[in-house]
Amino acid sequence: MSYVANAILLLVTLGLVLLSGVSLKYIFFGLKPALPLIIVLAILQLLFYGDAFTPHGMASRTYFRWGWIHITNGSVQLVIVSAARFVELLFLTSLLTNTTTLTDITHGIEDMLKPFSRFGVPANELALVGTISLRFVPLLGEQLETIMKAQASRGANVAHKSKLEFVSRARQVAAFIVPLFVDAFRRGEDLILAMQARCYVGGRGRSSFVRLRFQRMDYLAYGVGLVFSVLMLGLQSYFPF
Repeated sequence: MSYVANAILLLVTLGLVLLSGVSLKYIFFGLKPALPLIIVLAILQLLFYGDAFTPHGMASRTYFRWGWIHITNGSVQLVIVSAARFVELLFLTSLLTNTTTLTDITHGIEDMLKPFSRFGVPANELALVGTISLRFVPLLGEQLETIMKAQASRGANVAHKSKLEFVSRARQVAAFIVPLFVDAFRRGEDLILAMQARCYVGGRGRSSFVRLRFQRMDYLAYGVGLVFSVLMLGLQSYFPF
């Protein structure tokens, strides 16, 4: 995908954020935890993908070569395009989780997977797993904060900062991984026992208290998405995507 297509997708994503009413600053703040991963991937792609990625619509040009390090205009384009895709994906994910309740997300996942039930896909179980995963994220964050405070009360220097803050933070988090996972497994076991005590049975034959029905806004959203996809495909003849 070229720069033009990513610029269009990024503008559309920012437009959706503004229409949703969610603070743009809050959405950008959600990028902060993913920045180290994006930077590491960008460096790896820049240094090692010079020969593997051919620039779209341009002749390959070498900027720097030293041994197995090969930087070309293709690797530069790959870095920019990949970073833009990461940002767009994080924006859309954050937008979905900030504008849609967990219950609605669960019902949506289950309804989308229902047509695949005839092929053996467990739609109800997968929707339940997704719901539990999303619910456990804030619980794990709260438990991590509790463990850090407990360690600090015992004299651990959890607030120490160094010049390599990312490495320092990684070492601190590594010390909390074991108690965090132990607590997560304990919570998971309690949840299993609670579901068994309530005789939970998923899968075929299970009724649903909430039945989703299409509204005008749903048809409008599908129509806008279809028109946008057709326009993007049609513009390929004018702008090489």
